[in-house]
Amino acid sequence: MTQTPAAPEKVAMVIAAHPDDGDFGAAGYTWQLAQQGWDVHFLICTNGAKGTSDRSMTRERLIGLRREEQREACRRMGARGVAFLDNEDGELVYDRGFLEELVRYIRLLRPHTVLTHDPTDIIVRDSFINHPDHRATGTAVLDAVYPTARDHLNFPEQLEQGLEPHKVREVLLWGSNHPNLDVDITADVDRKIETLTAHVTQFADRQDFIDFVRERWKAEDGRYLEQFRRIYLQF
Repeated sequence: MTQTPAAPEKVAMVIAAHPDDGDFGAAGYTWQLAQQGWDVHFLICTNGAKGTSDRSMTRERLIGLRREEQREACRRMGARGVAFLDNEDGELVYDRGFLEELVRYIRLLRPHTVLTHDPTDIIVRDSFINHPDHRATGTAVLDAVYPTARDHLNFPEQLEQGLEPHKVREVLLWGSNHPNLDVDITADVDRKIETLTAHVTQFADRQDFIDFVRERWKAEDGRYLEQFRRIYLQF
């Protein structure tokens, strides 16, 4: 059955450096948006060729597995679809070519809301180091949103392909030291965990992983939260 596209104000785009990043950052909110009739699209910026302790795993096999895992994860959280760029995992460089790829997808999908990594700090909440691919992705996405995707003089060849300039209205950054938006996912935390466990190559020891993430997202008042730094672009 063909799905009816959502209204323009109900299109969101999750842009993540690696498979599973967007699920960690926003699987609960993605599920909520999908239940509210939003179309949520994922864009994964690297090929997922790193991130395994299995010495028998080949690079080519890992890439294929991680793509299939992300497709399954998107299905579990209600996302409409996922696209993959082929930038090398662990070696992502913010250059003009990467920016063009991001602008192309923003102009194609025309999201109201973009969700991505907060690139601001190297150390996040004094508990982990912000991966360089995350920082490169977040910085490039912000630049793609403003000003690049909205200006017809940037990548004018895209106009010839029918990709018109587009103004994103809202950006939500996960992994931020300065969140200003709490999304209550208490009712959806099991859905988020189910989504993440689709990434079998990453989380083979599932019970330890589940115990860890339940604590990670639990607030002092007992609710489960996804936190974002929200930027609303008023013009």
